[in-house]
Amino acid sequence: MIVTFRIGDCGLRIGDALRNRCVKANLRSIRIPQSAIRNVALFGLLAALSSSGAAQSLSYTKGQSVAPAYEGWEQGADGAKYFVFGYMNRNWEEEIDVPVGPDNGFNVGGADQGQPTHFLPRRNRFIFKVRVPAGFGEKDELIWTLTTHGRTEKAYATLRPDYVLDDVVKASETGALGAGTSSPEVRSNKPPVLRIVEANTRNIKVGQQVTLVSEVKDDGIPKRRGAGAGAAVRAAGAGGVTGDNTGALLARAASSPPVRITVGKNVGLHVTWFLYRGPGKVTFDPPQIKAWEDTRAGANSPWAPIWLAPPIPADGKQPVTVTFSEPGTYVLRCRADDGALVSDEELTVIVSR
Repeated sequence: MIVTFRIGDCGLRIGDALRNRCVKANLRSIRIPQSAIRNVALFGLLAALSSSGAAQSLSYTKGQSVAPAYEGWEQGADGAKYFVFGYMNRNWEEEIDVPVGPDNGFNVGGADQGQPTHFLPRRNRFIFKVRVPAGFGEKDELIWTLTTHGRTEKAYATLRPDYVLDDVVKASETGALGAGTSSPEVRSNKPPVLRIVEANTRNIKVGQQVTLVSEVKDDGIPKRRGAGAGAAVRAAGAGGVTGDNTGALLARAASSPPVRITVGKNVGLHVTWFLYRGPGKVTFDPPQIKAWEDTRAGANSPWAPIWLAPPIPADGKQPVTVTFSEPGTYVLRCRADDGALVSDEELTVIVSR
């Protein structure tokens, strides 16, 4: 079974069984790279497909496939252009591993373009980028193919103008901003500065604990805001959450239904580690903040209605103890997130018996 689509901007490319419906509805004409329009388009499309029995529920713990996502393209500080990708794991709990190769590869430049081989649950945005191949024009496509649970899906990257990314679009897409929201402060925000202390390659044994230390600095924008994804902060007004009203506001946030069609996110600088590539299980101590969009109340996730960013030490350094279950080569991703923009660093760990 092959289903191919664009999920990054909700202009979808789907199999023959559904293509005619989309063409008749002129859904491919909805192509504006703001989160509100993208999500409205996706919501409308899913509603239409659901009425025909073609859509599927997303409430699964395991057994579902992972969809690659083209988020858009950006121009780096070096002047080069980059395609940016993420993915949607339709499972709430199952983490899927797919090695680089026919089931996880690209059509141009070789199969390995730095994509993950370990896929965390649910939506993961802006995970990696690929330098645009030389000579690429608006009509050329870089295609990421991913096969999971017997289902092959593709993300199509192009240089069309409506795919252009900037920091405000990223902040909006991840839920730090409301749809169409911006301000001079938001536009001045810069990603956190992150580094992994000491060498970027380690050699250890299975079961051996290793302590890794990250160091982060940030410009303080956006300001730390708790419970920002729910109704609590909106009800609190400009004063936000205070010591006097925290309990009531958080309880209200947990029990209130969503009031926005875009994902909501609590804002505050935090650092988290997760497995990006590797053959076995990796245990982090303390347990890490989730880098994926876990919107369930009580989850250790910026997208959960009850969540506050933990304080960062004055020197910006945070240790974490890591243990590996199997021998092999692992790539760990360290992500610093100020609530709107992120910075990533990677550490390669070689584990032997």
